[in-house]
Amino acid sequence: MLLVMDIGNTNIKTGLFENGVLQHSWRLTTDTKRTADEYGVHLEAFFRHLRIPTASVDGIIVSSVIPSINYTTEHMCALYFHGLKPLLVSPRLKLGLTLQYDQPDKLGADRICNAVAAYRMYGGPLIVVDFGTATSFSVVSADGKFLGGVICPGIMVSSDALVEKAAMLNKVELGKPDKIIGTNTEDNIRSGVIRGYVGQVDYIIRQIEGELGCRLKTVATGGMSGMIASDTDRIDCVNPTLTLQGLAYIYEMNH
Repeated sequence: MLLVMDIGNTNIKTGLFENGVLQHSWRLTTDTKRTADEYGVHLEAFFRHLRIPTASVDGIIVSSVIPSINYTTEHMCALYFHGLKPLLVSPRLKLGLTLQYDQPDKLGADRICNAVAAYRMYGGPLIVVDFGTATSFSVVSADGKFLGGVICPGIMVSSDALVEKAAMLNKVELGKPDKIIGTNTEDNIRSGVIRGYVGQVDYIIRQIEGELGCRLKTVATGGMSGMIASDTDRIDCVNPTLTLQGLAYIYEMNH
């Protein structure tokens, strides 16, 4: 089995693949203070819950946007997965894409995984929108060139910044209210954050298409993708496990 790990700023998304098919997935909170043993024990608990021995894992691949946690992850894999050394996603691997990016080493590994999976699954030209801690737009041409994209503050980051800086506004659970005109402060915030974000997504997609002079397929992933996609016709499909699938494809291409 193949163990894949996508280490993000907020969560570590983990999946188990067998014969190229995702069988199980789960999340851990990203915490740079955790030791290799702490992460290892958490993963062992998931494996026990699934009644799968850790010895059944014969390959591991990791994408990470937090360099300081990479050694911990490698050490954890060696200790808890019988000495396996994880493959770390980087621009130097075989990707099935050409990276037309000024500084490829600064391109987020998660964006590479998303682009690889989306191009292989849906073809190009396309835009991948990943609603994570940051919201990223990644553009891939019809012939498989990663052209670049856009990075914006994520929905939760925007919401948290609003209530942090405004003394009379409190944190609310995000959700789309029935009407654009809210009749209480909580719905005012929800409407502004969610509907405002939909407007931002629509505008950026239109601008990208205008710059390239063609219509692009748009694939969304990340925690808030479903909520945003339900309120716009500019997102063609939602794939919550896109990054994990990209990890599996990259491992396959490099083995």
